[in-house]
Amino acid sequence: MSNYPKVVLTEEGMRDGLQIERSDISVEGKIRLLDMLSETGLKEIAVGSFVSPRWVPQMACIDELIKGFHPKPGVSYTATALNEMGRERLRQYIPPLNDLKYQAQTAVYLCDVFAQRNVNRTIAQQMARWPKAIEEAKAKGAKEAGISVSAAWGSNWTGEVSQDDRMKMLEKQYQLWNEAGIPVTKIGISDPMGWNMPDQVERQLEAIKKRWPAIKSFNLHLHNTRGTALTSSYIAMRSLDATDTLRLQPAIGGMGGCPFCGNGRSAGLAPTEDLIHMMEGMGIETGVDLDKLIEAVWMAEEIVGHPLWGHVSKGGPRPEGKKLYAMDMPFVETLDHARHFIKGPVAYKGAPSPWKEAIKSPQRPETINGDAPNSAKDQSGERWLPL
Repeated sequence: MSNYPKVVLTEEGMRDGLQIERSDISVEGKIRLLDMLSETGLKEIAVGSFVSPRWVPQMACIDELIKGFHPKPGVSYTATALNEMGRERLRQYIPPLNDLKYQAQTAVYLCDVFAQRNVNRTIAQQMARWPKAIEEAKAKGAKEAGISVSAAWGSNWTGEVSQDDRMKMLEKQYQLWNEAGIPVTKIGISDPMGWNMPDQVERQLEAIKKRWPAIKSFNLHLHNTRGTALTSSYIAMRSLDATDTLRLQPAIGGMGGCPFCGNGRSAGLAPTEDLIHMMEGMGIETGVDLDKLIEAVWMAEEIVGHPLWGHVSKGGPRPEGKKLYAMDMPFVETLDHARHFIKGPVAYKGAPSPWKEAIKSPQRPETINGDAPNSAKDQSGERWLPL
């Protein structure tokens, strides 16, 4: 039995993904995509952001989107709001949205430049608001709180951030909540510029668990700018245990990016379909229909007008049972041909083939006797291995 933590995924294609795409994507297209994502088995979906359309015009239609989509029972829908004005707009749509992510927490960026570019506040201004946030939480009767740091592993303007610096800033927040008599139960580490390295993620989680063993909820927002987000997510699963909860934010197709970080669309997130495929292969059940999720990726590519960056949406999941490939299929060379894993032979219709007769193999007995199940076993039930 595995000792992995409980993993909670928040799909970010509608928010982090679309915020970096062109601003003239129709509301109708966004609604179709959100409704399709709702049918995949994903449990939590971020629908967008309540921010100024002057700075993020891609989110100008969020009110129309929320009014027009079809919430699915059992799916939690969230949105981002960076200030009180945004949170007030968000509260108008509860339900179908919820504001759980904004309950009793303090946060700070570790790069003063990015903080000003992204939220128009300095580090000092963010820290100055901590006492007010704590007083508001006390007034609401909060029983627990969260602390977090962003731009946590490094900045494109100020360089790498050390583990000591992360721990010091988390410690300052922790002590304030402790003095207020509200226990800290959650920690968030956000990496908008994609500086995460798997070994650093491992050491950081180990340090937090050693310093505050009572903290059992960990949120990692990992961007994939340098291709490490999926590996770092895996390391996080191995570093935590079954008593912990790990929250991750992937995006279909690896969508994502930030206009303020200097990397544009290259600062995407881990592709949701790749992360789901990895988790299922590791024995972590997700409840997600991977085929439906991949079809949502294909829809997203049509909506944004360019290919996305995931792998499983192109090469397909590892085939098993009845989904094993036909051995004498023709040459498969293009990405469109490769979609046969969902579309069937029509995907490669007309492609050249050098095989005049059907290929047969003792590893696929159904090709020999015509009545065996589509599996790699002979009639005795023994698995055939290559010589």
